[in-house]
Amino acid sequence: MIRLSVFTVCTPDLTPQQLIDAAHGAGIDGIEWRYAAIPADAADEAPSFWRHNRCSIAPGTDAGELLQLRAQCKQGHVQPIALVPYLKCGDLDTAQQAFAAGQQLGVSMIRVGVPTYDGTRHIDELQQEAVRYLSAIAHMAASYGIKALIETHHGTIAASASAARQLVDGLNPQHIGVLYDPGNMVHEGFENARMGIELLGPYLAHVHVKNAAWQQHNGQWQCQWAPLHAGIVPWQSIIHTLLENGYDGYLGLEDFSGQWASTDMLQQFANMFRSFIQSPQLEANS
Repeated sequence: MIRLSVFTVCTPDLTPQQLIDAAHGAGIDGIEWRYAAIPADAADEAPSFWRHNRCSIAPGTDAGELLQLRAQCKQGHVQPIALVPYLKCGDLDTAQQAFAAGQQLGVSMIRVGVPTYDGTRHIDELQQEAVRYLSAIAHMAASYGIKALIETHHGTIAASASAARQLVDGLNPQHIGVLYDPGNMVHEGFENARMGIELLGPYLAHVHVKNAAWQQHNGQWQCQWAPLHAGIVPWQSIIHTLLENGYDGYLGLEDFSGQWASTDMLQQFANMFRSFIQSPQLEANS
């Protein structure tokens, strides 16, 4: 059964408790906690996705606070499903610290890093580096009982589903998988969604939900975030394909469009995507 979650990067104005209450009120089942510190010079800024995000867990948070947040989730009838840090490929020490925190929080998934691609290093070298790192990460994930995820993300060597599959191929899909993000793939890595989902097969572990579209500004094409229903990603068709391929994980909201206030955004997402899950064939057959 496909369930709904929210990645707290997109609710920067809410405190953790406010997010728990709002998620439960909207009928959202899981929470993916952003694992990053607020920069000291951002503390007086207005809430924002990547700087003053009040719904984040700071690295180094002690076990008592993590266990308390886990208890708050349980009391609020939502499940902490993922810890989402910003790990660099090759940094096993920081990854281990994140896995320990994730274990205390009670999550089942943690995002790990892959190399960025800027043309300064050959792709073969970057892929070899990533495979060595992910092989070590797979052992770490097994020891903690938490699945490690790499994300399809523009600007990295895993911009598409097929590129991500190359990096994890041969590793145990019980311990390592792919976070499939079609919104990111509008920026870079666009490919047939059905083909990508089929290629990922047992490595498809999680899906992020946002949308994007290309727009022209002063004669230049730019990719920008868009409302869930208004971008290039055909979400109802993708859900139809996910269901056909036996996907039974989460759809995790990560909307950067700014169309709705956070609490309203959660409710809009839940209403829209519950209807897609219940009637996935409408857009696919239109």
